Order: sequence, then C-alpha cells, then structure tokens
Amino acid sequence: MNNCHFKHEPRNEETVKQLKTRMNRMIGQMNGIQRMLDENRYCGDILIQIAAIEKALEAFGYVILEDHLKTCVVDEVQNGNLNVMDEVVDLMKQLK
Repeated sequence: MNNCHFKHEPRNEETVKQLKTRMNRMIGQMNGIQRMLDENRYCGDILIQIAAIEKALEAFGYVILEDHLKTCVVDEVQNGNLNVMDEVVDLMKQLK
C-alpha cells in the first residue's frame, strides 16, 4: 500500500477545482496560524483555528475517500479483486 498508484480514470475538472479550493482555504488557515504565532496571539484563538483546520482536513479526506470508493474500488471489485476491501478498511481506520 505504500507504493505509488495512479487512478485509471482522471478526476473531473470540477472535482479537482473544488478540491484545490478546499486545499487553498486550509493553506490560508495555516498561514493565519503562523501570523497568529508571530503576533503572540492568545492560545485559545490559535486552538480554535487548529480545530477548524482539523475539521476541514477531515472533510477533505472524506471527499477523497468517497471518490476512491466510487471509482477505484468499484473498478477493482468489478475486476474480481476483492482484496481491495482490506485496503478500504485500512484507509478508513487511518482517516479517523
């Protein structure tokens, strides 16, 4: 599972655009935390921003997981590779 894999079908443009928008938002939040540290901001405010980023990253992961299940996993199952279900379980455990 640690070796590099590529999707057989590319993600559609709209999905990629939405994922990049979400990622850029998270990057902006991370940069905001860096500014907060530079400004010696209150710990509680920083922790709130960290929690927001964690939730955004988790939601991002679930979007990727959903795409994986609907495309890659379906393809593997249709091709007779039921072992892919073990990978899915491992991925879900890692996401949580």
